[in-house]
Amino acid sequence: MPITLGQNQYGKAENRVVKITRDGATHHIKDLNVSVSLSGDLDDVHLSGSNAHVLPTDTMKNTVYAFAKEHGIESPEQFGIVLARHFVTTCAPIDRARVRIEEYAWERIAAGEGGDGGHSFVRRGQETRVSQITFDGERVEVVSGLKDLTVLNSTDSEFWGFAKDKYTTLKEAYDRILATDVSARWRYGWSGAAGSDDEGADGDIGAPDWNESYEQTKRHVLAAFAETYSLSLQQTLHQMGTRVLDHRDEIDEIRFSLPNKHHFLVDLAPFGLKNDTPEGAVYLAADRSYGLIEATVLRDGADARIAADLTTL
Repeated sequence: MPITLGQNQYGKAENRVVKITRDGATHHIKDLNVSVSLSGDLDDVHLSGSNAHVLPTDTMKNTVYAFAKEHGIESPEQFGIVLARHFVTTCAPIDRARVRIEEYAWERIAAGEGGDGGHSFVRRGQETRVSQITFDGERVEVVSGLKDLTVLNSTDSEFWGFAKDKYTTLKEAYDRILATDVSARWRYGWSGAAGSDDEGADGDIGAPDWNESYEQTKRHVLAAFAETYSLSLQQTLHQMGTRVLDHRDEIDEIRFSLPNKHHFLVDLAPFGLKNDTPEGAVYLAADRSYGLIEATVLRDGADARIAADLTTL
């Protein structure tokens, strides 16, 4: 039976890059985790061991660090576009580059809090910003997003009227805690086709303001979560996606993966205590098992191109 080589790629994963920009006494920090993956005419290295078409992964690592200095890091998207274009346009056997980036946010320690306000930082402990940039020699596709954004509504959430069978023990809830760790990815309609050259991301016509888009998208996700009176986490997810698409014209598609972080009322009756009283209640925050709610919300006419499993982006 004939044996054929299927899809393949290779690259340098998890290059940690910290870029410090000094503006006099005020410094700025960008902290990224960059993974590069290349594909193209690579059959020979698998079939015969010939490395003639293989750009060493060590070269990819060096390029990441050199480009951080040469081109700077305005945003993960801008940096990823520059890298992806470079590898495809300068290495003939390569026809597709994928760059995945995580950004770890820092904020300043203000003067009077043990810092001087210029070069002292504390790691911000909310979400991690993520992006994936793919370039096939003609078009750029940018998928941005976030993960580990933990949110909670202490009321305005219900769950009742659900299907039941002989194994159902869950009681209907008319006032519950709703909590989740938001993982979201959104795809931009901009294709990058107007880029002037392999390293010309700064000159791309019509490119979104990546940082502004990220901050505003996050703001709308949080606002929808807070403002939705939820009858299900699915309903909340749809409202979050709808609000983003209603307010951010540059985004065509957004996908969420939302674990339902269950909070269960603790039975305090054995101790002579009544729980769930008008002044509050005590809950057990369960870390597992959990419901997992996932869905894509699309602009009318847009194609669904974000992977159903976000880990396979």
